[in-house]
Amino acid sequence: MEIIKTINGNEATIALTEKLDTTSAPQLEEELKTLLPGKEKIIFDFEKLDYLSSAGLRILLNTQKVMSKQGCMIIRNVNDVIMDVFDMTGFSSILTIE
Repeated sequence: MEIIKTINGNEATIALTEKLDTTSAPQLEEELKTLLPGKEKIIFDFEKLDYLSSAGLRILLNTQKVMSKQGCMIIRNVNDVIMDVFDMTGFSSILTIE
């Protein structure tokens, strides 16, 4: 997985590629620890993300909890496979997906 960050003031966009799973999740978790403080808007771009495991869902849920207190979190460019995961797990009702 590759993490591509774009920061614009108090807004950050995080583009992910390939897989967000048990192997790559710790890398994203570390990035978010330093990125989230002071941010009012986090945008995840999933255009090039092909796979999302329960480890990835956990990170999204934790990030959503943090951002609901200090701003908002948006997920963009979700493919059908990942949208199915969001629908089956109920995440589609708690996340903002564009």
